[in-house]
Amino acid sequence: MTTSSRPDSYRVRVLTVSELKVETSPALERPPLVSGICFDVCAGETVCIVGESGSGKSVTSLAIMGLLPKGALEVTRGSILIDGEDVLSASETRLRQMRASKMAMVFQEPMTALNPVQRVGRQIEEVLRLHTSLTARHRRNRIMEMLEAVHLPDIERIYRAFPHELSGGQRQRIVIAMALILKPKVLIADEPTTALDVTTQKQILNLIRELQQSQQTAVVFITHDFGVVSEIADRIVVMNRGRVVETGTRDQILARPSEDYTRTLVSSVPSLVPRHRSDPAAHKVLEVVGLGKTYEKPQFFGRARAVAAAKDVNLTVARGEITGIVGESGSGKSTVARCIELLIEPSSGSVMLNGDDLTKVRARDLHSVRRRVQFVFQDPYRSLNPRRTVGDSVMEGLINYGMPRRDAFGQSAESLELVGLDRAVMSRYPHQFSGGQRQRICIARALVMKPELLIADEAVSALDVSVQAQVLTLIDDIRVRTGVSILFITHDLRVAAQICHKILVMRRGEVVEVGDAMTVLANPLHEYTRTLIEAAPGRDWDFQNFRPIHAPSATIN
Repeated sequence: MTTSSRPDSYRVRVLTVSELKVETSPALERPPLVSGICFDVCAGETVCIVGESGSGKSVTSLAIMGLLPKGALEVTRGSILIDGEDVLSASETRLRQMRASKMAMVFQEPMTALNPVQRVGRQIEEVLRLHTSLTARHRRNRIMEMLEAVHLPDIERIYRAFPHELSGGQRQRIVIAMALILKPKVLIADEPTTALDVTTQKQILNLIRELQQSQQTAVVFITHDFGVVSEIADRIVVMNRGRVVETGTRDQILARPSEDYTRTLVSSVPSLVPRHRSDPAAHKVLEVVGLGKTYEKPQFFGRARAVAAAKDVNLTVARGEITGIVGESGSGKSTVARCIELLIEPSSGSVMLNGDDLTKVRARDLHSVRRRVQFVFQDPYRSLNPRRTVGDSVMEGLINYGMPRRDAFGQSAESLELVGLDRAVMSRYPHQFSGGQRQRICIARALVMKPELLIADEAVSALDVSVQAQVLTLIDDIRVRTGVSILFITHDLRVAAQICHKILVMRRGEVVEVGDAMTVLANPLHEYTRTLIEAAPGRDWDFQNFRPIHAPSATIN
């Protein structure tokens, strides 16, 4: 854990945001997106900005970088000082000079920040070419030093690689290298670890802290994950609906929050301690035996190389049971799910659904399987057609299976009400909903088919903690009311602890441990499982009771 405060002698203020107000175009006549925002960050300090989606966190960060979309958003009041220089009064030329040299930003999805058709080394070199007068040889040497500093393996290969040839964690390290290569005074990290598994997330957080300490960079870390906040924050700024609700040190905000909104956010963080859950029914809805999936990877010379994405996977899901699959990226979790759904064809094994072996179903008869197994994906916005109304999206499956539109409309309305949405939303479009509401719509679309098995693949990983808690409660409530069996895939052990009856731990395509959630998380047998638990952010905090787990209660009262 980091210390929650620093000695005054180290408090050299680098970033100061005063009375910041950002508004939309006057023609839109909407209230300000952010108003009255005030905070500062000192050299070597990490200030975390937390809040739900739509609270104004990212708008604030874009304003600091001078990246607000022209003609749509503008700063109408306030000041932003970086090392004494006002960003808001700087010209476009000066802003371009300040970016990377005085301030830099790391975004949530590295592939949006990297050019997919340009080699990694050339993209990092572009920063040096634009902002320095170094020769080509010195630029290359500086890049190699930075690639080593961010702990990338085989830096010669990485230098020549394209972004798609790297893992998600490696791509994020490249983006961090680009951001810090000129040693900026301020680094803004906007949800940089949200899509990463726990071990990669821990590595990235350690990396940012290590580089921060060596360069005394002031870090503004934007996140909705209080587990991450508890690991890295010196101070915390809580935002809601465009305003600062509360500020304080890490211990003040996590252990003694003064505002109800902050208390709600903190207490919504899932615990690593599994819930005591009732045993599901004995009837097995899904039984996977010896499932394997092997891909043939072409080689320039010689025979294709076989790559096993899943090997001898065995699992069961009983009626009304939630079985979780956890593991790092590349462990084979999603491959197993897609094999069960027959979105990809298994190389070996059987998938028994209420006694029927789905692997024996001919391709032309897969239509009958689709109704019995439904899928909820990670990103609800990409799962919904933006040009179709919610009603049309939810009804689509029923109509495809021959149900009259009037009957399909009625059943779709009931399904939406089951997930807590009014039937009046059927005439609206996906962009008119929040992320949590869109995920509810996707769940309703899956449930309207009355499936025997529901597969949720990272269905809550992109949601902020309060919405995540609501969706997890919804899924469990639906399980109780409908008896549907659920296969729940996640890289977040805290989420698995709160919702799963049983957990399978996967590594490199193999199941290394399986058992009820209480046993696996409280008394793990495999070293890999213990590594995952150790990497889980916030494991040393009891967020529901606002206290560190290992600290005497008297110290926080």
